[in-house]
Amino acid sequence: MNIIDHLSLGVPDIEEACKFYDGLFETLGCKRLATMETLAAYGNEAVQFVLIKPFDGQEHSAGNGTHICFVAESPAAVDAFHKFATENGGTCEGAPGPRPGYPLPDVYTAFVRDPHGHKLEAIHKGFAS
Repeated sequence: MNIIDHLSLGVPDIEEACKFYDGLFETLGCKRLATMETLAAYGNEAVQFVLIKPFDGQEHSAGNGTHICFVAESPAAVDAFHKFATENGGTCEGAPGPRPGYPLPDVYTAFVRDPHGHKLEAIHKGFAS
């Protein structure tokens, strides 16, 4: 049994955020499964990632030390994830490549920040492999 039902990130505008995340998730073989005024949900057969306007009506914020890591089927998918993000309003937080310091062998990963400041990672041969 998975211990996580879904993960969510706060964004100020769902439609605007979808412009980034639709293409980003395409690089990993995922798609948007649902959209409402206050949220957009992504995954394959089931929702696993949600963009949401903060329920309290306050500004969204990116957590310091927080990041969300997505499974990539290949190093090429990691590269495509990083390329898409950095060409579409995201910023590089760690170029694609091997990470010999990780606790698993043969890890290939990249880090980016989305246009809202959230830190994201795509990883090949990570913990979920």
